[in-house]
Amino acid sequence: MTGTMTTAGTATSADGTTIAYEVSGSGPALVLVDGAMCHRELGPSRGMAAALAGSFTVCAYDRRGRGGSGPGSTTYTPEREVEDLVAVVEAVGGHAHVFSASSGAALALEAARQGAPLDRLIAYEAPFVVDDTRPPNDPRLPERVQEMVDRGRRAEAVRTFLRTVGVPSPVVALMHLMPAWRRMTAIAHTLPYDLSMVVPHQQGRPLPEGCYDAVTAPTLVLAGGRSPAWMRHAQAAVAAAVPDSRLETLPGQTHMIKPAAVAPVVTEFLLG
Repeated sequence: MTGTMTTAGTATSADGTTIAYEVSGSGPALVLVDGAMCHRELGPSRGMAAALAGSFTVCAYDRRGRGGSGPGSTTYTPEREVEDLVAVVEAVGGHAHVFSASSGAALALEAARQGAPLDRLIAYEAPFVVDDTRPPNDPRLPERVQEMVDRGRRAEAVRTFLRTVGVPSPVVALMHLMPAWRRMTAIAHTLPYDLSMVVPHQQGRPLPEGCYDAVTAPTLVLAGGRSPAWMRHAQAAVAAAVPDSRLETLPGQTHMIKPAAVAPVVTEFLLG
């Protein structure tokens, strides 16, 4: 990050897993929670951190099993990742704002529901399927992908995930030739983690009544104006389910985060 000092650190989660993070900037603490296939070296976190470091103490961390974080000291459950996020928040001061994206938004919403010390929460496109505008995903998808990983078929696991989220097959084929492909297959074992968080809410049914009633943090739910209807409908459902929340649709944006377009909205909500 040009012109911004970055400090690396680690937090220890409740089960003993080491979670790596880096901090930059100054101001109120803001933790970034990545989605699937992303960590500090791969994905939008560093771009978002650079765009926000002028107003916040920004903490980007690697979710367990990725980048510099440990693989997990106990059997995986979504609860372990809630504990990881809480450990990071504790490490940066005991409470923080959170910006979360995709499956990371599902994680952050669950953490907030469980009472994590979040000041304000931004959820960018939790990938739920809450109506019939898109076919539901296979309820066994996390287990199927886990079986691929267990058999050493990491590339197949990544291809399955990418096709599931709507990446066209020709694009998936081209991605094999890109430098990022090796880094994606290296963290294929974390795909079942993300899928286990979102697949229960990808069955084409409304969110369970009262599912986020316990969320007390003021929440901004963001949707991309160019995202498909099913994704935009899901964000409206999330905003309706969280008590103190509002929905904002960003014109021209998609599920791929562009810091130049998203960071000003984040800053206005958190500081405005």
